Amino acid sequence: MKTGITTHVLDLVQGLPGSNIFVELWQYKDLERLLLSSANTNADGRVEQPLLDELIPGEFELVFHLKDYWQCTKTANVLFETVPIRFIVKEGETHYHIPLLLSAWGYQTYRGS
Repeated sequence: MKTGITTHVLDLVQGLPGSNIFVELWQYKDLERLLLSSANTNADGRVEQPLLDELIPGEFELVFHLKDYWQCTKTANVLFETVPIRFIVKEGETHYHIPLLLSAWGYQTYRGS
């Protein structure tokens, strides 16, 4: 059984995993923003270890830093160099998988499995 917060990135234009993308996980507590962990995606576009091992209720944000990825893939005229995804973890949950589907001009996310 998977636990914690996991993610992966898919480049919808190239039809490839988004590899070597730096991802941060932040938690919001009261008025503070706390960095919990960070990692790069692997060749399959996945962060290999959960960014958070055990879920706790609260407000979180995944931040995907895309500038270097766009440069490596020689993608021009991009709209987003950083994508923040803020979400709420509810009491009793054990696993959140938050994928990022991206193109140079937009992105989409959802709660995966």
